[in-house]
Amino acid sequence: MNSPKRQTRSHLISLFQEQGLHPRGDLGQNFLIDLNLLELIVQEARLGPDDVVLEVGAGTGGLTTYLSAAAAVVSVEYDSNMYALASQAVADRPNVTLLHTDALKSKSQIAPVVIEAVQRELAVDPKRRLKLVANLPYHIATPLIANLIASDLPWELMVVTIQWELAERMLAKPRTGEYSALSVYLQAQCHLKTIRKLGPSVFWPPPTVDSAIVRIDPKPEASSKIVNRGAFQSFLRDIFTQRRKLLRGVVVNLFKPRLSKQQVDTVLASMNFPQDTRAEELSVDQLVELSNRLQRCLSDETLPVNNI
Repeated sequence: MNSPKRQTRSHLISLFQEQGLHPRGDLGQNFLIDLNLLELIVQEARLGPDDVVLEVGAGTGGLTTYLSAAAAVVSVEYDSNMYALASQAVADRPNVTLLHTDALKSKSQIAPVVIEAVQRELAVDPKRRLKLVANLPYHIATPLIANLIASDLPWELMVVTIQWELAERMLAKPRTGEYSALSVYLQAQCHLKTIRKLGPSVFWPPPTVDSAIVRIDPKPEASSKIVNRGAFQSFLRDIFTQRRKLLRGVVVNLFKPRLSKQQVDTVLASMNFPQDTRAEELSVDQLVELSNRLQRCLSDETLPVNNI
């Protein structure tokens, strides 16, 4: 197996000129050219022979070759030109499965062909672990991360390069402008950490915004406390579309006619929320518990009275 090619800015410019190609901005084709950062991503992923790496956005195969030096890789590339270049870069690497497809079937589902390829690699050995390691195209980052968390795939770690603004939303706290349904959904189930903020100059072509390398680890003990993850995700999406409205009115309208106003009031009173409470003011734990109590109420179970 050959050593990974050093895909510097000059190398990529020459490669694209030879092929008569241009990076596609509509597909988020901004290639990471700082070799130290590529090594940092691999280091943070803590890869070993029992790992299966899912990479989305293979591009020219620069990061793919680094990943495949340490683990089995399932890499996905949508663009035909990039798929051809990545195929050449990994031609001597039998531990790389390169898929020419969209990683998502829809905004709410990972493509079945991707799931099947990952499952095949995991089935090789029961000790194998799944990690998402990728320089993610900006437009696919949010749905891909959220759908992987929502899936039944046994993921153990994510180390991803994403837009800085998205990283801020992921780690946002209550009562801030960035606090959102995504913030709560991720923090309720994961540990999140920003590894490095990246300026545009470490990419070619440079994007117009800053980026970040983010590490995401699962919190199974916290995730197990969510009564219904699908309902929780929908609940967050619905109440945060009206984040500044009074919580009682939002919840009453959201659960009409499944729950009466009296039932909603009972749930809110059991959590000692002030009458002027708004969704954007509640902590992650409070929103998990509120969703759980509403779900139990829908199931005609006895409502818990313990406060968070």
